[in-house]
Amino acid sequence: MTNLTLTINQQDYEFDNLDPRTTLLDVCRHHLHITGPKKGCDHGQCGACTMLINGRRINSCLTLAVMHDGDEITTIEGIGMPESLSELQQAFKDYDAFQCGYCTPGQICSATALIEEIKQQWPSHVTTDLQNPNGLLVQEIAERMSGNICRCSAYPNIIRAISQVLEKELLSSSSTIDDTTNNRVADVAISGIWSPPPSEAQIGGQSVVKKTANIANAQGGRS
Repeated sequence: MTNLTLTINQQDYEFDNLDPRTTLLDVCRHHLHITGPKKGCDHGQCGACTMLINGRRINSCLTLAVMHDGDEITTIEGIGMPESLSELQQAFKDYDAFQCGYCTPGQICSATALIEEIKQQWPSHVTTDLQNPNGLLVQEIAERMSGNICRCSAYPNIIRAISQVLEKELLSSSSTIDDTTNNRVADVAISGIWSPPPSEAQIGGQSVVKKTANIANAQGGRS
């Protein structure tokens, strides 16, 4: 048994004789009754349990609570409550970026970290220019949110909500955005479930679609 102190949503919680096998998700839900993080698959595949650890997103069902003594842990409750929604939470509401709402806490936690990652110009798996990641492209947002599954398939509106807040954050932080990046992704007519552009192997070794064509290609169907 383990004694530790966890800082969750800027409040300290002390635990005596906690089973060291207890996950951070179970500590929140079963010991502290912080029920925003959801237990979906319990295998780290759906993202419903996403929390922020020192500002970075993590699947709380896969990490042990004893690993986070001294860390700053944030759940959806620490991002905003019904009477004081964060800008991202309000955007999810405005754009109807949820249906059943079960995955929404994890989606918003993940998107909160995503915005900070893009502001710091971290590249993703689909980034074509590693020196100047174009975080406002639909493909970039979809790739960075790919660890969060929405079984109701509200993906188009999730992308719209994130892109609205992301663009505002980038502009307010005086980031350098070229004319292509400055196109409003929120205004793109996205239909169906987004799928990535074809790989070089799929199109016979031809060049992959360039960034300037990415937003337009996102309007089409599956490749």
